[in-house]
Amino acid sequence: MSYHKDLPQFPESYWTATQEERPKCPKLTQDSEADVVVVGGGISGITTAYLLSQEGLRVVLVEAGEILNGTTAHTTAKITAQHDLIFDELIRSEGKEKARLYYQAAKDAMSFIEQTIEKHQIECGYAKQDAYVYTHHVDYIVKVENEAKAYQELGIPGAYLDRMPLQLPLFGAVRMDGQAQFHPLNYLLKLVREFQKLGGRIYEHTTAVDVEQVDTPKVMTSDGHRITCKYVVSCTHFPFYDGMGFYFARMHADRSYVLGLRVEDEYPGGMYLSAEDPKRSIRYAPLDDQNKLIILGGQSHKTGQGICTINHYEELRKFAENQFKLKEIAYRWSAQDLATADKLPFIGRITASASNVWIATGFRKWGMTNGTAAALLIRDLILERENPYEGLFSPSRSVSWKTVGKLIADNADVAKHLIAGKLEYVKKRPEQLEKDEGSVVQIHGRRAGGYRDKDGRLFLVDTTCTHMGCEVEWNNGERTWDCPCHGSRFSITGDVIDGPAEKPLVRL
Repeated sequence: MSYHKDLPQFPESYWTATQEERPKCPKLTQDSEADVVVVGGGISGITTAYLLSQEGLRVVLVEAGEILNGTTAHTTAKITAQHDLIFDELIRSEGKEKARLYYQAAKDAMSFIEQTIEKHQIECGYAKQDAYVYTHHVDYIVKVENEAKAYQELGIPGAYLDRMPLQLPLFGAVRMDGQAQFHPLNYLLKLVREFQKLGGRIYEHTTAVDVEQVDTPKVMTSDGHRITCKYVVSCTHFPFYDGMGFYFARMHADRSYVLGLRVEDEYPGGMYLSAEDPKRSIRYAPLDDQNKLIILGGQSHKTGQGICTINHYEELRKFAENQFKLKEIAYRWSAQDLATADKLPFIGRITASASNVWIATGFRKWGMTNGTAAALLIRDLILERENPYEGLFSPSRSVSWKTVGKLIADNADVAKHLIAGKLEYVKKRPEQLEKDEGSVVQIHGRRAGGYRDKDGRLFLVDTTCTHMGCEVEWNNGERTWDCPCHGSRFSITGDVIDGPAEKPLVRL
């Protein structure tokens, strides 16, 4: 496998590299009980557990891997209601009232984060920043102008501009005032400690796989242990328990890529996002030496599909070289998130008839605010308090015909990749793999996945995804096997990294 000499050989996010010491949590080794079981150790799961424990509930949080090591550890960590060009679209598709609610939910989440940082005096690089969506493509000028008009209509503080503090090629931009950024892991580590002080329990390397007896729930783990509880909250990508909600068919998984850059330029502040594809997301993070690390993200695509994944990093590198006086690419990493057809997250009861199982998913890369809003909403719903966002985010909400059409297109895409993977003719043999190279290979006339590590050891897996039988593809940027149908990801040994798959790939 060949990488550009300036790219780090292995992916690591700036957040994980610079986080405070994380508490080590045990694995669940016996049956247990609680009032609430929260599944998932990212921002939505940890915030939900923290909030419910403050209300006096006995809460257990379980995580299949380690807490703070999933999507939250690989975000660009913008705390903003500016979720791309969303408000003009929401006004047209959902109406002005729902568009205003969506903004208010994000604003409430931003306020909660700021107040929590002040309350606990959390050192997490929190800084207020204006946020900009800009375009350098003539076809997007009207879209950006319409977004600025939507801000005015909804009373969102901001403006349309023809220039920005950061000198980027552009025809126009829309600014949202008073947004923010932070170090997400250092923020959440304080919530973890506060949760544990309140008696909350965390179990890592504990994979929840099912819910038995939904009315009086028992969360079952892959090791056969059960946690009896009153409420279950799934804060995983695809819900670990589907409950006949068919969420794998109602969302799709996207990957995007990030570089951490040391540059000679003075950074003027602000958070930036291009309106058109390929996306370019830019913000900074403070470094110990008083300099700033530029966090450059973009190159979104459906998981397991598209060009060789290392090329996405290469495209970001080229942009960085054109835009900045580049000194070093210090970090590279990627993230995965889920998107719903109508771009609104699923937060609430897993189905209309399941009163004790709740989900939070489909944040569409805006998990800092959407994940926090989810925690605030689910807390209120469990405590039977009124919340104005219940109907907006309900997983059982009605959808428009346009949204139905998007769902049909997404599932047609799944069918295409399912068939294509089965018909693919593979020539490469395992013995042809170089060191640190992975590829689909042929073994005795069957399709398999092979990776030879830098020491020459060969790892072989069956490429049939254990979720619904699609054929996984090699991701050379992350050294993983990714499913193009529903976004499951597996390690070189076949272990599950991201669901909805629950079982590992068969090792050969």
